[in-house]
Amino acid sequence: MNWHIKGSYYENCSCTNTCPCTWSSMLAPATNDYCRANLAFKISEGTINDIKMDGLIFVIIVDSPPVMADGNWKVGIVVNDTASDEQMEALGLLMSGDIGGPPAMLKDLIGEMLGMEKHPVSISHNGNDFHVQIGDAFDYSATIITNPVTEEPVKLVGMLHPAGNELKIANVHKLSASSVLGVNFGGKDLSGYQIEFSWAA
Repeated sequence: MNWHIKGSYYENCSCTNTCPCTWSSMLAPATNDYCRANLAFKISEGTINDIKMDGLIFVIIVDSPPVMADGNWKVGIVVNDTASDEQMEALGLLMSGDIGGPPAMLKDLIGEMLGMEKHPVSISHNGNDFHVQIGDAFDYSATIITNPVTEEPVKLVGMLHPAGNELKIANVHKLSASSVLGVNFGGKDLSGYQIEFSWAA
C-alpha cells in the first residue's frame, strides 16, 4: 500500500530543556524517572488507504521509562474531534505500524496501547511562537529558540526521531495539564520541538 502524509509537528515532554531522549536517539535517560510526552502532528495533506487526511490533527501520548530505547512504552492516540470514522480507521492502520513508515519503527517499543480517542485539538503557530491545546488535558505555549546573532532557529540535527532527523528546539513556558488516556504531567520551562514532517511508504 502506498500512502503519504505531511504537515507540521509539535512536541512537548516532561524533561527540562533539552530532552536527552532526542539528542541521544533514545539512549540517554530522561531528566525524571519517566518520560511523558505529547507528539502532535497537523496534517496539511495526505492519503492513507485512499482516505484523504488533509486537516487532521493527531497526537501520540507517551508514558515511557526514562530510557526510551528500553521499550515498554504506554501509548495512546488523540485525534481532533472533527475526524471522520474513515479517517480514524485509516489512522489506526497507520499507527499499528503494519504499513511501514515511522510508526513501524516505534512498534517494538510499545508495551501497552491505551486506546484512541477523539478530543478537541487546536494548534496555532505565529512566527516563533506556537500554542497547543488538547481537549481539557494539555494546554501549553512555546517559543522556538533562536541564535541571537543570526536569528535563525536553533536545531538538533542527525538524531533518530519519528518526525525526522532535524528538530527546531523550543522552550515550553508552562504546561497546564490534567490527564488524557491516563497520562498526566505539567510544569514550566519544559522541552519542546517543532518541524515540518513528511511520512510515506
